[in-house]
Amino acid sequence: MPASVGTAEAEVQYDPAAELDRMGIPVVRLWLRDTWGVWSPKRRAVVIAAGLSPAEVRCVLAHELEHILAGDTGCGGRDGLRAERRADTLAARKLIGLSDYFAARQWATSEAELAEELGVTTWILRARGADLEGGTAWLATSRTAG
Repeated sequence: MPASVGTAEAEVQYDPAAELDRMGIPVVRLWLRDTWGVWSPKRRAVVIAAGLSPAEVRCVLAHELEHILAGDTGCGGRDGLRAERRADTLAARKLIGLSDYFAARQWATSEAELAEELGVTTWILRARGADLEGGTAWLATSRTAG
């Protein structure tokens, strides 16, 4: 791992947990069966699955924050799919800086190694890669969150 690129640097650049805290939106950890996280406008809280890794938590919170910023109230139907794609794409842009992405891509030997270096999940890494290649149409649904 080159000294100039690191997970700690990426986390300093964008901290979705701090953003949610500044907005007064609590994060609640619960056992969730079918998703990693959800924004509950009714309760004005983000619920995330218990047992997630730090990178997973960071990505889920960034994804849910994008739902909040967009004013999303649900993720069902055709509009829900668009909202999921948008949340993944915008979260990935904030979580993965271009300089960090391309620097680490030069030496990382696998997708998993690249994601670990950037402090993100492979799903968010793929969303960033798809975005850089012109779109996220390949994403059928979000595995990051709801």
